[in-house]
Amino acid sequence: MPITRGFTRRGASEPDPRLPPGQYDSGDTWPVLHTEATPQIHTDTWTFTIDGLVATPTTWNWREIRALPGSRYQGAIHCVTTWSKFGMTFDGVSVDSLLELAGPLDNAAFVLARSHTGYTTNLPIEDVTDGKAWVVWKVNGAPLEEIHGGPARLLVPHLYFWKSAKWVSGMTLLAEDQPGFWERNGYHDRGDPWLEQRYQGD
Repeated sequence: MPITRGFTRRGASEPDPRLPPGQYDSGDTWPVLHTEATPQIHTDTWTFTIDGLVATPTTWNWREIRALPGSRYQGAIHCVTTWSKFGMTFDGVSVDSLLELAGPLDNAAFVLARSHTGYTTNLPIEDVTDGKAWVVWKVNGAPLEEIHGGPARLLVPHLYFWKSAKWVSGMTLLAEDQPGFWERNGYHDRGDPWLEQRYQGD
């Protein structure tokens, strides 16, 4: 599968120091880019499951996950296709809260996040704990639109946005790393924007 090196914007001014290397500020625009058709997932059938290396595999439905203590992220997001967007506010539940209920085992070192569409992406467990990741359903005060991953998506804002799986359905905790969709097709295993970890070998 060919790898897209991303979009570029002509006539860019002096780089904003808030921008990771190679990124541009998308301003009021939130670009949409995904490899799948946008699904229609109804909240009356939506679920989120944490399984694998946990003491208590747990599934939440829409009502149950929204009843958990809420958590908010305010800040920027960064896409591997070179856009960044500032001033975002996402509301949902922290992954820390979900993992506290599921109880990761001592040998859980990685997470494979999955979507209702079958999409997957891998992350070290350190990248989804200690206040670094959320399952979110509101953005800037409004319900998350389907094209942006609604009704709920994973949010891991310190990494490139392909790690923030749209239409998220769960996470499996693993002892060893297991590449997801884009990682099997040439993208970096971790995806730190400040280190420009876009592709394998970066």
